[in-house]
Amino acid sequence: MPRARGTRFAAIALAFATAVALSACGARTDEESSGDVAEIDTSGDTIKVGLLNSLSGTMAISEVTVRDALLLAIDEINAAGGVLGKQIEPISEDGASDWPTFAEKAEKLIQQDQVAAVFGCWTSASRKAVLPVFEQNGSLLFYPVQYEGLEQSPNIFYTGATTNQQIIPALDYLRAEEDVESLYLVGSDYVFPRTANRIIRAYAEEYGIEIVGEDYAPLGSTEFSTIANKVEASGADAVFNTLNGDSNVSFFREYEASGLTAESMPVLSVSIAEEEVRGIGAETLEGQLTSWNYYQTTEGAANERFVEAYQERYGADRPTSDPMEAAYVSVHLWAAMVEEAGSFEVEDVRAAADGITFDAPEGEVTVDGETQHLHKTSRIGRIGADGLITEVWSSDGPIRPDPFLREYDWAEGLAEAAAAEAE
Repeated sequence: MPRARGTRFAAIALAFATAVALSACGARTDEESSGDVAEIDTSGDTIKVGLLNSLSGTMAISEVTVRDALLLAIDEINAAGGVLGKQIEPISEDGASDWPTFAEKAEKLIQQDQVAAVFGCWTSASRKAVLPVFEQNGSLLFYPVQYEGLEQSPNIFYTGATTNQQIIPALDYLRAEEDVESLYLVGSDYVFPRTANRIIRAYAEEYGIEIVGEDYAPLGSTEFSTIANKVEASGADAVFNTLNGDSNVSFFREYEASGLTAESMPVLSVSIAEEEVRGIGAETLEGQLTSWNYYQTTEGAANERFVEAYQERYGADRPTSDPMEAAYVSVHLWAAMVEEAGSFEVEDVRAAADGITFDAPEGEVTVDGETQHLHKTSRIGRIGADGLITEVWSSDGPIRPDPFLREYDWAEGLAEAAAAEAE
């Protein structure tokens, strides 16, 4: 492996609020983690891992492809001899776009199946719901999706972008390249969009950008006529979109029906990738902007191999995307950590993680052992008529993760505000 340097709802709600408050203040230490360390079954010729994704419900439009990418990575590693001489045995569970279900399935994978690690979750709500489960059991989650930052847990490796690798570069691009002086914020009503928009408002205040409107819709909502009309009437220079799942289908159709276009009022989205473009329709999204770390069109031999392997397995009409690429990478990184550690035990894997690199489809990524995030290149893309996204800007190499935005004076106090809001 590559290496550089070596009652049910009440309980879930309480755990959710506790996780938000703790993560907003910084990483929990091992001493703060309560509960016994769960056992990992290493007795046979295989080692079990959990795949925890929404295979049904409003988030299935996004998460099924992540599960598929995880299976591709597992097959590749098994074909190369496995991990520490063991074949990887995936056990897939459906989170069903329901956060208590995610927590229950995580507990099942850890306690009953005795998996070595779990790969999955998409929304921050699902991640926040399972975070206490992993901390209390001393287990590992590999989380593959961009998120709002302001979190760090010893029991999570974050292989998608944190805020300074996606949202801030997107705002920089809009300000410098699109001359945006006013924004309308539209998002789903849960932790990621609300926290992201708190960060966006702080950035806007620093740089003199006017926030002319801010609206949220329940996750899975299909009613966007009122919001689209408000967006059209606002006269904003652009829309910053943090909607998730199939709500994007309804929003963009109403946006189009209101007479708005990518030329008259562009939308920059941080949760729409190639798979969602296929679901919404390229004809509706042509010309709109996205911010990610990877696109199917990203240049490089590693990505050519990845796209070919994925489409050979799942069909030539199946696009690749950033979250599923980050999921694919997460399995390869875990395997490299295990090989370096010579052990499947969580503490050994964590100790071996710092500096692990992988020649990923997005370009080389490196694990930052302190934050358990990755160094990643930021990319702004424009959606084409063919449904693919073409890069129009990229950062000058991988960006070091800064999940708490400590390098930005204007972000001071955001973590504490997020914790207070969660209480």
